[in-house]
Amino acid sequence: MDWNLLWFVMLGILLTGYAILDGFDFGVGMLHPVAKGDEERRIVLNSIGPIWDGNEVWLVTFGGALFAAFPEAYATIFSGYYEALMLVLGCLIFRAVSIEFRSKLQQTWWRSTWDALFFLSSLVASLSFGIAVGSAMLGIPLNQRGIFTGTLVDQVGVYQLMVGLLSASLFLMHGALFLTLRTEGNLRSRVQTWCWRGFAAFLTMYLVVTAATFFWIPRAVVTFEIFPYAWIVVLLKALAVANIPRCLKKQNFPQAFFSSCCTIAALVFLLGVALFPNLVTSSPNPENSLTIYNAASSVTTLKIMTLIAVIGMPFVIAYTIVVYTTFSGAVKLDKHSY
Repeated sequence: MDWNLLWFVMLGILLTGYAILDGFDFGVGMLHPVAKGDEERRIVLNSIGPIWDGNEVWLVTFGGALFAAFPEAYATIFSGYYEALMLVLGCLIFRAVSIEFRSKLQQTWWRSTWDALFFLSSLVASLSFGIAVGSAMLGIPLNQRGIFTGTLVDQVGVYQLMVGLLSASLFLMHGALFLTLRTEGNLRSRVQTWCWRGFAAFLTMYLVVTAATFFWIPRAVVTFEIFPYAWIVVLLKALAVANIPRCLKKQNFPQAFFSSCCTIAALVFLLGVALFPNLVTSSPNPENSLTIYNAASSVTTLKIMTLIAVIGMPFVIAYTIVVYTTFSGAVKLDKHSY
């Protein structure tokens, strides 16, 4: 049993869950200004009100699993990407505070201020996560001990910014598709328009980033020679992307949202294939990269973690299913709403 590979896959599953669930949270935040009037903005806010904090449990679990399974990679990531992580943390804090504080006072200036912070924090977080993925693909300077030796400039470049725009457009589309399931009337009609706009932006950036990846990161394609079955996922992802506009034309929004979820899952899977076996890729010295083998905890630790995951993950999944079932359907405002 390859316990290191198992936990690499487990991290991928946790990251997929977070990207799908918190992805539409970010999209809803970016679409918040589309709502007209205070009532519509409250509807948009309450579409994620009961579930946004549960979605972030997946990120917390991902961070904890990374720390326990691959501590050296965790240390390098959190020290090398310190500024970016603090920026993302600030965005997550402001998003939470915006949701909770917005409706505490009736004054227009108060609510407008929190609305603006909700939008900006969602947008910046979406861009930051994409930039981090782009940086992970290109690689960062590491010394022989796997310690980051570069600067912030090494983490931000043209390719990283393109991946940032890709993630922002993907989450925008994902959030718009989610809102079609939670809204009605004129607001839903405007959201449908943004579904098309989000899809157009995503498709454009997806094609641009794909071409740039072939040009800048040829090793990402070489990995497919080791895992030829990954081409099946590429095909399934293409079908999922193509199914989104088909479903939008037929106004089959649940299936369109499901296709968006599949697209995100496929992209995370392909990211793992492109990085494997690296957790942190060193550039320009690939021999200094931190892999799932040289950055891992002991086999005993990984075995214990597996036992904990087998016990705990069913509860997380069950909780997620119950919450989403309970709060399904169009949003109805009441005295307990935000």
